[in-house]
Amino acid sequence: MQILILGAAGMVGRKLTERLMKDGGFGGRSITHAILHDIVEPEAPQNSPFSVSTLTSDFSLPGEAERLVASRPDVIFHLAAIVSGEAEADFEKGYRINLDGTRALFDAIRLVGDGYKPRVVFTSSIAVFGAPFPESIGDEFFLTPLTSYGTQKAIGELLLADYSRRGFFDGVGIRLPTICVRPGKPNKAASGFFSGIIREPLSGQEAVLPVPEDVCHSHASPRSAVNFLIHAATMDTAPLGARRSLAMPSVSVSVAEQIEALRRIAGDRVVARIRREPDPVIMGIVEGWPRRFDARRAESLGFKAEKSFDEIIRIHIEDELGGRFEA
Repeated sequence: MQILILGAAGMVGRKLTERLMKDGGFGGRSITHAILHDIVEPEAPQNSPFSVSTLTSDFSLPGEAERLVASRPDVIFHLAAIVSGEAEADFEKGYRINLDGTRALFDAIRLVGDGYKPRVVFTSSIAVFGAPFPESIGDEFFLTPLTSYGTQKAIGELLLADYSRRGFFDGVGIRLPTICVRPGKPNKAASGFFSGIIREPLSGQEAVLPVPEDVCHSHASPRSAVNFLIHAATMDTAPLGARRSLAMPSVSVSVAEQIEALRRIAGDRVVARIRREPDPVIMGIVEGWPRRFDARRAESLGFKAEKSFDEIIRIHIEDELGGRFEA
């Protein structure tokens, strides 16, 4: 089995690569070759049980998507995207990558022809939904995004469903909650502070909180994000029918509850490293996001996530900090 990962240099792409190297395959099939692609060169893994090649390019440029699918990968993980805050700040770049690039990829797959029908796993976002919201959002809630990023992802979902309906590929769209706690340096996502107020204090650094503590949001760990991707690549898609995208399970908590979970695990000195500094731009973006999801459809199809934010913090300490933090 050959796989292609777009966005392989990103955090989730790196985590997915590490997991696939460890397991050697998924769904009872061994991986024979992996293509890792990104706009910056992905790091080639060492001691991989399968062969790996890396490609660096802008996949929205003419001819690039065709080059990526020329070897007919069996599974394509489409993780590449301009994240929320950057897509809002740079309108043209967001649409070029998130929409034009996605359309170019889907068309490149279609044009291979000759019975080629890969599994395509598309990472969408809860940003496809827009206020006003019900108390809990199910997959039946209509898509009315209030950001350019959410609009681009919503269009991607529609394309995924239509190309799947036409038999060009077998697509699954997973609406990711905010992935928390993200390791490494902050990115340009408007949601980055959700990780920052946990990650930085646990590393002995100050963190900035730009929104009120009553802001409520949905989260899952990087470990769960990888599990979502692998399950989407191996699941039976017949129960999806025409509704190819679904919201992933998540933990819905307020910022105040995040901070209290951090206090329970790490203590007052760690929590004291959080500094309040309101940012009207980030507050405006976050206010248009949903808070809580009814993920029964995804759970009935085998998707699983954490049950508490305490568990999410402990996973970060275990996976990224070697089981220890700066008290």
